[in-house]
Amino acid sequence: GQVKVFRALYTFEPRTPDELYFEEGDIIYISDMSDTNWWKGTCKGRTGLIPSNYVAEQAESIDNPLHEAAKRGMFGVLFVFCCILILLLFPLTPQNKLGDTALHAAAWKGYADIVEMLLEKGARTDLKNNEKKLALDMATNAACASLLKKKQSAG
Repeated sequence: GQVKVFRALYTFEPRTPDELYFEEGDIIYISDMSDTNWWKGTCKGRTGLIPSNYVAEQAESIDNPLHEAAKRGMFGVLFVFCCILILLLFPLTPQNKLGDTALHAAAWKGYADIVEMLLEKGARTDLKNNEKKLALDMATNAACASLLKKKQSAG
């Protein structure tokens, strides 16, 4: 999914545990806008529901999103970015001593977004590891398995 960036117009005091506290001027990363009144957002490393009328109407552009993420304590975002960058710098098909590729590892860990990115970049789905398993055989969730099946059936 896509994440949009908004700035808080007001301070919000949560009334329930699933709501997110934030202060006027805070940057909030919105990941789910399916409900028009309550959005899922992340601020200062915490995630919860926010009232949609408490944030600026238009998404704000951030010039240095990784720097902003680091300042806001969003180290998970930085870790995923670094992992993706490393994967993109090296060939997609090398196998480790177990015979696993990056695609095997992502499928086994259940990282559907990483599986999708690897497939888009041309990762091979036909490589078997030392146990004669394809990445599809190692998928631990339906999302990863679905992406791999779709790619294999497409050729």
